[in-house]
Amino acid sequence: MTPQHPEFLERPNGAMIAYNKVTGGSPGIIFLHGLMSDRDGTKATALANHCARSGQACVRFDMFGHGESTGRFEEGNISRWTNDAIAVIDHLTEGPQILVGSSMGGWVMVRAALARPERVAGLIGIAPGPDFTEDLMWPRLTSVELEQLKTKGIIHLQSDYDERPYPISRQLFEDGRQALVLRAPIPISCPVRLIHGMKDTSVPWNVSMRLAEKITGDDVNVILVKNGDHRLSDSADIDRLSMVLNEVSSRVGA
Repeated sequence: MTPQHPEFLERPNGAMIAYNKVTGGSPGIIFLHGLMSDRDGTKATALANHCARSGQACVRFDMFGHGESTGRFEEGNISRWTNDAIAVIDHLTEGPQILVGSSMGGWVMVRAALARPERVAGLIGIAPGPDFTEDLMWPRLTSVELEQLKTKGIIHLQSDYDERPYPISRQLFEDGRQALVLRAPIPISCPVRLIHGMKDTSVPWNVSMRLAEKITGDDVNVILVKNGDHRLSDSADIDRLSMVLNEVSSRVGA
């Protein structure tokens, strides 16, 4: 699928969320991308193609400060991105929805499911990274970076996935501490599938194990991919994701 011109969902604060929508049946699919990614990534477009073939509704969108949505990335945070996801559920979809969250999108996925339990009927995490700011980023910061956060409010971290460093703000960490989900039981009862590569160097696979343990529902499976990396976006990974989506969709029904 080639990149498509987006439609836009206007938010009360004047921000515009860029999205593409596939019309179809229930349950619908909503894709939640990762940090500094967007709705045109390999997994997002593969899911949209899958839904177009299977006749399922699908929405993929850019969170605030990402892709073609408005806003500066540095001004975004987990709470704001969660509110974007909730707005998509509320205004762009009908009926039960399966949230598919990649990396950071896996954190947003959990928080959106907690906010809309009557609408979210299934979760699929792809290398989900809940609490990553506190558990993965913060402990790795050097004393110099910590001082820069304190005095300038922002640091620039190198990425394995982009030549440009990521501008990471102090308020992202501060908001993240208010949005943590792995510190207590997570009252989610819908089917949950977590797919994680055991060679993931960005989000260790035991994060998915912790998330599965915290979710209170019984229908939770963790799928470990022995040679899988963080992206999980090659053809075998996409085939696996499609099979998991079909399985969860069959459990959810219409």
